[in-house]
Amino acid sequence: MRTARATAAAVTAVIGAGAAAVAAGRFASDAALRIPSGRPLPTEPGLTVHATAAGQVTLTRDLAALRPGRYGLVGERFHAVVGPVLAGTSHSADTVVRRLERVTYGTPEPGDRARFTPNVHVGDPATALGVDHTVLDVPGELGPLPTWFVPGARDTWVIAVHGLGATRELVLNVLDALRRNQFPVLVPAYRGDPEAPRSPDGLNHLGETEWRDLDAALRHAVGSGARKVVLYGWSTGATMALRTAARSELREHVAGLLLDSPVLDWESTLRALAGARRTPGVLLPLAVRAAQGRTGLYGDHRPGAVRLDGVAIPTQIFHGPDDTVAPWRFSRRLAAAHPNTVTLQTVRGAPHAAMWNADPAAYEESLRRFLVPLM
Repeated sequence: MRTARATAAAVTAVIGAGAAAVAAGRFASDAALRIPSGRPLPTEPGLTVHATAAGQVTLTRDLAALRPGRYGLVGERFHAVVGPVLAGTSHSADTVVRRLERVTYGTPEPGDRARFTPNVHVGDPATALGVDHTVLDVPGELGPLPTWFVPGARDTWVIAVHGLGATRELVLNVLDALRRNQFPVLVPAYRGDPEAPRSPDGLNHLGETEWRDLDAALRHAVGSGARKVVLYGWSTGATMALRTAARSELREHVAGLLLDSPVLDWESTLRALAGARRTPGVLLPLAVRAAQGRTGLYGDHRPGAVRLDGVAIPTQIFHGPDDTVAPWRFSRRLAAAHPNTVTLQTVRGAPHAAMWNADPAAYEESLRRFLVPLM
């Protein structure tokens, strides 16, 4: 009797521990699978607004606050755009002063908490940039996909898709550069975006299923007269671009790939996002297994990997060593493995999906040089 009771207690304990492990893995995997759109990623440190004055804002001194370039600054009730650190200004040792370019809405006040974001624009092409565009509903696998279409003179189109934590507003950073070169531009929302159909399980699949919505946009472009298409993606949007170029029935129309901060190893990205939410290290393997079970994210040939799958088209990667979400080393390996088709533009001092922000002029010149042969 005692033996039976002891065995039953042990089995109950094992089952309880197993259930707890499953629950912990699911909770940790939510750090990547339930990233809300339009909010800074958990890897982005919180800052405090200490003061504002004409054309300047004083922030907590942090490595993030010292980054080069131009960023959105978002708080609970405001969005502003900040430029470079201002030299020669008076401030305390624990603060930094940056140029305050504009306040889009609200008012940053001393004591407000804020974070940097790559989005320097809010709204759509018309409200943010004064650019005429059409709003389309592109038929997708799960329903209509709201899409901005900005016309251009060329028969090579650009389809641009955002990634983790972002919205279509991210594409507005480079829209003027694309328009200067007269490319028609499609900017689709995709499953999981606030304006688009919900993913059946409510989870972000890090591009593994979302690519089919990009494929729908590609079908629309080709059906509307595009002879060639350049797929342009940030973060998991870059993963979507790779998948589409490899798997689409219309892949012969894909003339080039632009990949900004590509997620090329989803396991590393999941671990980084879970770790940023202070998930204990012992739970990270459980988070990976939970993500696999919940989404089927097994990658190609080995867990986590995204490969070019034989795609042999011109590819430009913008990425750098300061990206803590999608490790730069995978972009370096990809470029080294495909020296005839893949070019890596190394951008230092920029966080995930913010390669343009670090040096907009240099980024746009690289963008132009890549696109000219594809016109």
